[in-house]
Amino acid sequence: MDEEDFKKVENQEVQEEIEQIKELHQEVKPANKKIIIFNFILILTIFMGLFIYMVKVDGIENIRTILHQVDYKWVVAGLICLFIHWICEAANLHIPIKKMYHNQHFTNSFKVSMLGQLFNNITPFSTGGQPMQAYELTKTGKRVSDSLSAMAMKFIITQTALVVSTIVVVLFEFSFFANLMQNYVWIAIVGFIVNIIAIIVVILAGIKKKMITFFTTPIIKLLGKIRIFRHPEETIEKLDKSIDHFREQFLFMKSEKKMVVEMFLIAVIQSFAYYSITYMVYRAFGNNGITFWQIIPIQSFLLLIMTFIPTPGSGLGAEGGFFLLFNSIFEQGTINLSILFWRIYTFYLPIIVGALFLIPTKNTSKRHS
Repeated sequence: MDEEDFKKVENQEVQEEIEQIKELHQEVKPANKKIIIFNFILILTIFMGLFIYMVKVDGIENIRTILHQVDYKWVVAGLICLFIHWICEAANLHIPIKKMYHNQHFTNSFKVSMLGQLFNNITPFSTGGQPMQAYELTKTGKRVSDSLSAMAMKFIITQTALVVSTIVVVLFEFSFFANLMQNYVWIAIVGFIVNIIAIIVVILAGIKKKMITFFTTPIIKLLGKIRIFRHPEETIEKLDKSIDHFREQFLFMKSEKKMVVEMFLIAVIQSFAYYSITYMVYRAFGNNGITFWQIIPIQSFLLLIMTFIPTPGSGLGAEGGFFLLFNSIFEQGTINLSILFWRIYTFYLPIIVGALFLIPTKNTSKRHS
């Protein structure tokens, strides 16, 4: 390739990068403000509805009594578990990006991770997190394709760790889990299968491009015919380029086995930290009799249910699922406040803390060349 051809390829790559940034900007720009405001109102409505329901069912005096009896050392332990979850989430985003951009700072990775949690929680099916994270990383000189590849890498490893660790615990506590979940076991099986399929599809995108495009191309064309995609050919072309770049990163991941093992171990810690929050809430309200290891498969099952709820933060579905699954093992009269505490940890605090990172700060992590 001569110098002129090289410049043409380089200019094409730059143009594609500009187009990707524009597309991301379209997804996160203030024009979506009405949707975000609506989602915040919906979230606030769910919170107020849960509070009113608690007052009506439990009564103010009973709520005061329970709050007075709460063991707050377990509440603090829950906050520690939440912080560990956040740190692990950020670490598994930071590690692959650090490999590509050597002067990437962990503080920036943590900020990007928390913004992802914020937008995942305020958008249906958690669709807003990755575009916002990729867009935020472009502000510090990261290529969109590199950012999306790092997030795909993180997804594969995190989901694999989540499924593997949960299956191991379920096997050890199978009799307890099967007895408690006898009416919902088929949903658990479907949930695990969906997660496994998602992992397999992403892996296949990295090693068997033709197999993926064989299925996706006719689907995109069909969606184009029914006007869901306005420009199906452009969508196919963009998908093709994205798969090519991901394959490059997947080969990079295969060559970095030590990094993959490190990320997998961090993801396992992250999973258990998240599951531990439910156990801390369980103990904070004076509950005993159910072990930490018995809580984990129930909580993982609830997480599977939540992935199918379209509302921001799986609102209503998460609260209803928690009530159905844990009502029988929580002390009478404590389940509603337990739901509120659990949602504060896993939903409202990530939104509040994530929103703080929307405050503009000076970017110090520049693109590594």
